[in-house]
Amino acid sequence: MKVLVTGGSGYFGSLLVELLREKGYQADSLDINDANDRPEEVTFHQVDIRDGKMLTETVNGYEVIFHNVAQVPLAKNRSLFSSVNIDGTRNVCNAALEAGCRKLVYTSSSAVFGVPKENPVTEKTEPQPGEAYGRAKLEGERICRKSSEAGLDVTIIRPRTILGHGRLGIFQILFEWVRQGIRIPVLNGGGNVYQFVHARDLADACVAASERPVSTIYNIGADQFGTMRESLEGLCRHASTGSTVFSLPMKPVEWMMNLSSSLGLSPLGPYHALMYGRSLYFDTAKARQELNFRPAYSNLEMLIESYEWYLRNRESLNAQRGPLSHHRATVNEGILKLMRLF
Repeated sequence: MKVLVTGGSGYFGSLLVELLREKGYQADSLDINDANDRPEEVTFHQVDIRDGKMLTETVNGYEVIFHNVAQVPLAKNRSLFSSVNIDGTRNVCNAALEAGCRKLVYTSSSAVFGVPKENPVTEKTEPQPGEAYGRAKLEGERICRKSSEAGLDVTIIRPRTILGHGRLGIFQILFEWVRQGIRIPVLNGGGNVYQFVHARDLADACVAASERPVSTIYNIGADQFGTMRESLEGLCRHASTGSTVFSLPMKPVEWMMNLSSSLGLSPLGPYHALMYGRSLYFDTAKARQELNFRPAYSNLEMLIESYEWYLRNRESLNAQRGPLSHHRATVNEGILKLMRLF
């Protein structure tokens, strides 16, 4: 079966292509830039999803589209949140409808919930995004639902924060600080319950959803998780570099995070300031029942695997060439370097 992964050069998209190939699918990649580690057998389509005409011509002949292209919080560009995450998603849905695709699987985000009034969050929880990225992803969901009403079979997947081997972005800063034995901050004691999801577990859920002929929504996250402090202290114990966890007050730090982000002094975006010290975790009962979703990784196992991958590949990361997606690229610490003084 021919399937197409938009964002196939990105962190999660490239792993999804790999898993699909392992399962016997003819999985190809569509992205604005090619990945230097793309397997030769994977066809690459260089397409900007904001170009509706070219997109429609490209998706013709594919039975299933996995839509992963998105400007993530690290981008911090509100115009791209709109043109890519909203207009681009509309173009993907329209192209899939015109091409007669059997299924569209849309990777949304837990950011659509903002700070939930209560946890755990289920598929019936009303989304209330608290910043621009979450609002754009929610609008993408609305577009998908309208396309479903027009006859397109669409499943929406909402993942928690994605981890796994090769995950960089802001996690590269965390891993480097731990490697150097630098203290790691949490907010208000770090007692907020925070859930991750391994990229492989997420990919399994996406593939299972693509094989189920119904338009619906699934929340996807780890089964084993705990507080932010517990997860980070577990990583520090594993690393044994002398790195420890300490607490900072939430309100002044959140204010500083937003200010430094708006001034371009920090890689963090408003979403990171909003959620780092707050709880959000999913009840994944629906996915377990309907997709047989059985996540293999706990929060701590994901962090350790991702950290160990970073250690093995750290020396080669600076030599990477060509444009990389935010989650596959190293990040400039900016003003966060001041945290090394604590």
